Amino acid sequence: MYELARALLFKLSPETSHELSIDLIGAGGRLGLNGLLCKAPVSLPVNVMGLEFANPVGLAAGLDKNGDAIDGFAQLGFGFVEIGTVTPRPQPGNPKPRLFRLPEATAIINRMGFNNHGVDHLLARVQAAKYKGVLGINIGKNFDTPVERAVDDYLICLDKVYAHASYVTVNVSSPNTPGLRSLQFGDSLKQLLEALRQRQEDLAVQHGKRVPLAIKIAPDMSDEETVQVAQALIETGMDGVIATNTTLARDGVENLPFGNEAGGLSGAPVRDKSTHTVKVLAGELKGRLPIIAAGGITEGAHAAEKIAAGASLVQIYSGFIYKGPALIREAVDAIAALPRG
Repeated sequence: MYELARALLFKLSPETSHELSIDLIGAGGRLGLNGLLCKAPVSLPVNVMGLEFANPVGLAAGLDKNGDAIDGFAQLGFGFVEIGTVTPRPQPGNPKPRLFRLPEATAIINRMGFNNHGVDHLLARVQAAKYKGVLGINIGKNFDTPVERAVDDYLICLDKVYAHASYVTVNVSSPNTPGLRSLQFGDSLKQLLEALRQRQEDLAVQHGKRVPLAIKIAPDMSDEETVQVAQALIETGMDGVIATNTTLARDGVENLPFGNEAGGLSGAPVRDKSTHTVKVLAGELKGRLPIIAAGGITEGAHAAEKIAAGASLVQIYSGFIYKGPALIREAVDAIAALPRG
């Protein structure tokens, strides 16, 4: 059924088919129909960051930026759902076209630019959802907020989403907001993390619960830079790291239609880079905080590969677009088959 739906959707422009898919998944969720369309994955609960996940396969941020289809995605079998990236104020994102399929490579290039309806709209959608599982909310900065004041935007979002999120992801690694990736390095990263950690402590007292903070990083850093990020995460007491966002590299897609479009490349071509980043992080973190792996999971075996590399959870996005809900079950089965211990 999904192959037929994909064939029809792929006849539309990528962004039009994306919007239509969100509408359909959201409508199915409101009617309680999505669970009837696919076989549920096996039960594989896991505890990470003090949270109980129904299974270790989640929806990555970016697919449901505004939280419009939370119930719909949950009914497809995801063990957790991450929405966003959301910014303090609504913004249109970059000019269209800004989303490109590379089906020959099972890949996507996007330069969306954090297009979203703003944090207040997202919170209204969260409050309307019936989903009671683990919900991550991914936060970013508005494009016109100077990088030196980026912390203000992250704190605004953290203040607003804290009471409604199971965990909060801090996106400092999108390649489509000018200057954003500079926040991953050196003093800029430490200052941001320290400010977030302090606000997290204040909010924990205010709300009577501690909501974990995870940082999402890029796959394009050197091993030395990745190690430095890991050390900063440990020093500032972060709760988790998501590896990775999209890549600026074009290895293997340069000669494909749209292969040289500007933006972040996701899907199969980023798999090895992302897995390598997971391994470097795991070697440095040594279990002190968990890794959520994302990037290039287009088969169940790829999810198991990420777990074997040192991740505790995985997230899918591009693979879901190409393979549909069956990939969720396939990934859970592959992880369940890994040797324990």
